[in-house]
Amino acid sequence: MISIEKTGVFNLENAARGARNAMNSWDRSDSGRARDGAYKLGEADLALLKSLCVSGPSHRKFLRQIFVSADITAPLYWWKEFDTYKVGTTANSQSTMHRIHSKPFSITDFSHEKLKAGALECMEGVVSQLERLRLEYNETKDKAIWYMIIQLLPSSYMQMRTCTMNYENLLGMRRDRHNHKLDEWRQFCGWIMTLPYAKELIE
Repeated sequence: MISIEKTGVFNLENAARGARNAMNSWDRSDSGRARDGAYKLGEADLALLKSLCVSGPSHRKFLRQIFVSADITAPLYWWKEFDTYKVGTTANSQSTMHRIHSKPFSITDFSHEKLKAGALECMEGVVSQLERLRLEYNETKDKAIWYMIIQLLPSSYMQMRTCTMNYENLLGMRRDRHNHKLDEWRQFCGWIMTLPYAKELIE
C-alpha cells in the first residue's frame, strides 16, 4: 500500500535553458508559458533534451535540476528500499521515535491488504498489544515499555515522508524497480510516469 499526494515539479524552465549552455544555442529555444501558467517545452527544446537523455548521465545533467516534491505514505519495509537512493534525495518523516505513542494504534496504520484470515488475525493481535503498551506507556512513562513498542512494531507500519528528488533520481528508481515484486514499487513507478515529460525524459 502506498499513497502519493501533493506532488510538485519545479525548475523545468531553468533546467531546459541550462541544457543549451554548452553550445550557446539559447536562440533556438522554443519553449514558453502556456495560458494556464505551466511551462511547456517546444519541439526543438524537447528534441534536444531527449537526445541528451539517451547520451548518458554525463550529458543529461539537466535532469538533476528538475525537482519533484511529494508526500509519500508507505510501509517501513518499502522505505528501507527507498533509502538505498539517498544520494540527491531529501526526506522529512513522521517521527516514530517521538510520536509513536501519541495516537491510538489501529489496523489502518499498517499495510495489511495482502493478509489472509489467519495472518490478519495475528496482525490484529499485535495491534491490540501495541495499543495496550501505548496506553501503559502514556500512564507510566516507563522507557522499557516504549522500547517494547518500538521493537514490536511491524515493518508494515505506514509512515509519511515529504520527499524531494530530481528527475535523475527518478530515472534510476524506475529503471531499477519498475518490475519489482513489491506492488508499492510498481505503483511508485506508475506515479513517476505521470510527471511532466516523464515519457520523453525518464522512460
